[in-house]
Amino acid sequence: MTTRPKPRRGSRQSTSPYTHEPKPQQEREDGNLPQYNSNGHAVTRGIQPNGESGRRGFHPVHFFTVCWASSCTASKPEERLWIFILSYVAMVPSANLIGFAGQELARKLPTVLGVVLETTLGSLVEMILFIVLLVNQGANGVPVVQAAILGSILANLLLCMGLCFFFGGLRRHEQNFHDVVSDTGSNLMLVAGMALVIPVTYSNALRGRENLTTEQLEMEVVKISRATAIVLVLAFMVYTFFQMKSHHGFFDEILEQDEQNDADRHRDLAKPKLTLIESIIALAIAITFVSMMAVFLVQNIEYMKNNRGLSDAFLGLILVPLVEKAAEHITAIDEAWDNQMNFALSHILGASIQTALLNTPLAVIVGWGLGIHMSMNFEMFDAVVLILAILVVGQFLRDGKSNYLEGALCFFVYVLIAVAAFYYPNPVEGHETAGSSASE
Repeated sequence: MTTRPKPRRGSRQSTSPYTHEPKPQQEREDGNLPQYNSNGHAVTRGIQPNGESGRRGFHPVHFFTVCWASSCTASKPEERLWIFILSYVAMVPSANLIGFAGQELARKLPTVLGVVLETTLGSLVEMILFIVLLVNQGANGVPVVQAAILGSILANLLLCMGLCFFFGGLRRHEQNFHDVVSDTGSNLMLVAGMALVIPVTYSNALRGRENLTTEQLEMEVVKISRATAIVLVLAFMVYTFFQMKSHHGFFDEILEQDEQNDADRHRDLAKPKLTLIESIIALAIAITFVSMMAVFLVQNIEYMKNNRGLSDAFLGLILVPLVEKAAEHITAIDEAWDNQMNFALSHILGASIQTALLNTPLAVIVGWGLGIHMSMNFEMFDAVVLILAILVVGQFLRDGKSNYLEGALCFFVYVLIAVAAFYYPNPVEGHETAGSSASE
């Protein structure tokens, strides 16, 4: 009977490629490659010692880990930048699901009530973003919220309306809309715009007075903003009662006629529909996702401002409104393309009115409850641009007709505002500006 000889001390029991016990390189008299490299990996025939990985085949986790770690740092964007970009992009399908579920729910309600519901749900993303900004960032989020309030109105009046006029005008020589819809909306927007700029006008008129300190002036502007918020909420209630109760007959007739003008009505009626319960469940899921994306987005706004050089004006006036209003804009443009201009204007002007008369006061009142000096003391640049935009759009709506030229002009005005907002600097730390607000 033979016995297996015991291994000599120091000899290697296993030659597994995953063994990482360091082995000294052994010089071979025949000139061949050493048996182990400096990491203790057994060297494969024909492989240089320093090139030996110690593994065989393809391992996905190791493959991507090694490739990622070996990439140039400049080619790997920072984690917070990725989170901001992905959250921003993910807001669009989430907001679109809110719009779709709201549209399905609106089909089951009277026409005017359905339009109001769609508009309200379309503004829900905006409400969530404003509240998350104030809750997460406190006083630091006030400049972005202030810019986003006016940016949302500008995106509706110039960008969305311009695209509606343009794409609707590509299919037809002119498009007509009822003066009840356009006049009511433009007049309300002019009044709402005046109410929004009263605090900033008051602040600039009294700035520099010797008998009024900066802190006293700021507190007075905050009080005026809170009083204005209460008045605007009352105005929104009166507007809603006018639209849905006392004068709903005008709007019912106009919108029902618009439904008959739908160019693809036959295809729309043939589409499968959600049930009432399914519509509510879809809304709940969409609101949950929007809230999650809003939190991720807001948590990285300070990073984008401090490390990527984006200003409060550009974030608020351009970036935030584009993502929060994406689904609503797509709906309005589709209606204009299908020759439903009264529906499109109802969504555009209704959303702008809701931002001015409801969402803005809500942001002020929420800030009031959180102990934050959330005021309507906007930057003078933002306030002037808003009033000019309302006047420009009112002029285009006056004749009750639209074409692609008017749409292109509205779009170009919005592009000019976006360029100016991109270069607009943030206020210098320690210097008082027209739109500054402080925490209590």
